[in-house]
Amino acid sequence: MKKTTRFLLLLSLFVAMTCTVRTASAQIFGQPIAGVDVDATGILRVRQFDPRLAQQRLAEARMRVNSEVMQPSPLRKVSLQRLEAELARQLESGGTITEDMKALAGLTSIDYVFYYPDTKDIVIAGPAEGFVADPTDRFVGLRTGQPTVLLEDLVTAMRAYAPNSKPTSLISVSIDPTSEGLQRMQQFLTSIAGRVRPNDAQAVAMGLKNNLGLQTVTFRGIPNSTHFARVLVEADYRMKMVGIGLEQLPVRVRSYVDRANPGTVAANALTRWYFQPNYDAISVSEDGLAMKINDRGVELVGENERVIDGVRTRAVGRPNHASEAFCNDFTRAFPAIAKQVRVYAELGQLIDVAVVAAYIQEQDFYGQSDWSMPVFSDESRVAVETYTAPEQVESAVNAIWRGTTLMTPLGGGVHIHPTMALQDEHVTRDTDGMVVKAKSEAGPTQLGSGQWWWD
Repeated sequence: MKKTTRFLLLLSLFVAMTCTVRTASAQIFGQPIAGVDVDATGILRVRQFDPRLAQQRLAEARMRVNSEVMQPSPLRKVSLQRLEAELARQLESGGTITEDMKALAGLTSIDYVFYYPDTKDIVIAGPAEGFVADPTDRFVGLRTGQPTVLLEDLVTAMRAYAPNSKPTSLISVSIDPTSEGLQRMQQFLTSIAGRVRPNDAQAVAMGLKNNLGLQTVTFRGIPNSTHFARVLVEADYRMKMVGIGLEQLPVRVRSYVDRANPGTVAANALTRWYFQPNYDAISVSEDGLAMKINDRGVELVGENERVIDGVRTRAVGRPNHASEAFCNDFTRAFPAIAKQVRVYAELGQLIDVAVVAAYIQEQDFYGQSDWSMPVFSDESRVAVETYTAPEQVESAVNAIWRGTTLMTPLGGGVHIHPTMALQDEHVTRDTDGMVVKAKSEAGPTQLGSGQWWWD
């Protein structure tokens, strides 16, 4: 029998946002000068920035480098009540929230939470450095280029775990196709069955995109008009773009489409990936007055491995080895990725901030300190819901010839259960006293009037 050469189609279709963040030619501290905007209709778009603005802001920041707050510190402490009191004083005198406050005195991560009963201070602490607002109006460190922890993100998280309120069980974002879009897509696939040729790949991809239409963005646990929400959706989107081979990371991670074998992936299978915390990362002092986040672990998992309602699940069924390998590689490389791609560093920060806020509420530091968070909880005084909420995104598809299997829409998101990290089975007790030692090395007893941070 004569052998006939055939072209077989593997059409990898993935739901994501069309606001692909491309690397700008000019960079600040090695990171792209690009950001995500949302138009008046709630559709996400990419925005590029003039690199000259970055250079101007960098020069201005270096002129302030001799100020105390711009000095690097291995452990900077910030009293939340003193910060709120000073912020209130500034606002009452007609001033505004200063950059030092917005950037939390240059903290690039929150490693500790302390409570000092003698002074009733709730304190967060971590490494800090001088900082500058880049063209996307996000603050980054002058030495490392890492983003600073933002006051607005901390306030968003603390409102989710506010005094005298029920704790938020889940903070999440999900991007999903509509049922109508999926139905139209299936009808389109049926209409072209058996008539697709290799050079039709891009036309088929466009047809799928048009029939799927807009996808729905859903948030839980936080307002969708916050910077916190914006980071979650951008991180989710860009991870998907890496998975489908439309964005390259500076750290080697082999994409899902490079791994997928048509013979081992079920036809029309819905492949979904989720970011979630590594929940086994907390150390707590014996008295509960000091907590440390030991590991900035962020995991990428598939649908059959994610945490649902605080319980880690693993579905029984045919495994998707390509998906598992992609998730494992991304998880392993996440710390290195976060050092070079800002949005993933921000995602790690937000997970830490959420855990910190949950710990403050769980330990009732609010009640112990008689602090009701009157200013931070007031949107009219500290506004965090200042962004246009992303509600819908367009579909993006990628067509690759490799076999006969059709792999259908990719969904997923970011799911954070902060209180799960505080459950006994995930917490390590500080038996060697290192967390207590960090708490006791410099307390808030000798602070001057208006001082809210110290080294």
